[in-house]
Amino acid sequence: MVDRSRPLRIAVASGKGGTGKTTVSTNLAVHVARQGRRVVLADCDVEEPNAHISLCDGFDAQRRVDVTVPEIDEDACLGESCGACVELCRFKALILMVGEVMVFPELCHACGLCEEACPADAIKPGIREVGAVRHGRIKSNILDSSAGLLHVVDGLMRVGEAMSPPLIRAVKQEAEAIARTEDGGDAPVVFVDCPPGASCPAITGLQGADLVLLVAEPTAFGFHDFKLALETVRVLGIPHAVVVNRAGMGDYRVEEYLAQESIPYLASLPMSMDAAQAGSRGELLIDAVAQLAERYAELWSALEQTAQEAIACAR
Repeated sequence: MVDRSRPLRIAVASGKGGTGKTTVSTNLAVHVARQGRRVVLADCDVEEPNAHISLCDGFDAQRRVDVTVPEIDEDACLGESCGACVELCRFKALILMVGEVMVFPELCHACGLCEEACPADAIKPGIREVGAVRHGRIKSNILDSSAGLLHVVDGLMRVGEAMSPPLIRAVKQEAEAIARTEDGGDAPVVFVDCPPGASCPAITGLQGADLVLLVAEPTAFGFHDFKLALETVRVLGIPHAVVVNRAGMGDYRVEEYLAQESIPYLASLPMSMDAAQAGSRGELLIDAVAQLAERYAELWSALEQTAQEAIACAR
């Protein structure tokens, strides 16, 4: 029996920045919502979220996101005679200096091991702000917001913050909560616009996806970083497929590699001056370029089928 409340989770990822992940995510999200299906777009590129530029005219709500960090009770701490917390911290967030334990909160991963290991019960959980989760207000010319079919959630990292995974997880949890609201229709779709690359932020965005749509750029640089992202997805064991964005601006090495490796190749989105101009104005390509509207419709049809096949194989 199909669980209608369970979202279809599609992560949109790439090896390098600038391949068009957000362009693909936003246009797909609006296309699907216009078909009458509830969609949540989670912009997890929290260092520089930009999905709202083309979809929103502001934000309706915002909440602060905190992580726990250790606070040391200097009166109870055993200092140099113990040092268990310093020795066990893998992230070097604690050091012993002049007989006292010092905390570097920006390095802390909130694992709680130091608190568990302290024999003197001298470590208590404190909090540190990492950023905020925001709910976008959909532009009226894109979709009737009163229908509640399209939601945009993003994260904005605190200036100076170095660790984005906790905020990315908060954005995904918020998107999941919105998507699971019962409406009795088709299963909702969550598009996760991942950070670029293959490091911890990108992996955090990918986790839990039913399918990863890798956006490739047909250039030498794009091909190199695409292969890094592909290897990451393979190691994580997540089903994946590829769309080539700005096709025609480079060469065909991506397409040749996909054929050689038997990787699902769902669509190519051609490069055009009309698309470039529309994107620079913050417009949706499915509204500005007729050819791309057709390509995105074809892409969604192939993407949904591929995702459902991946879910069926996983059962």
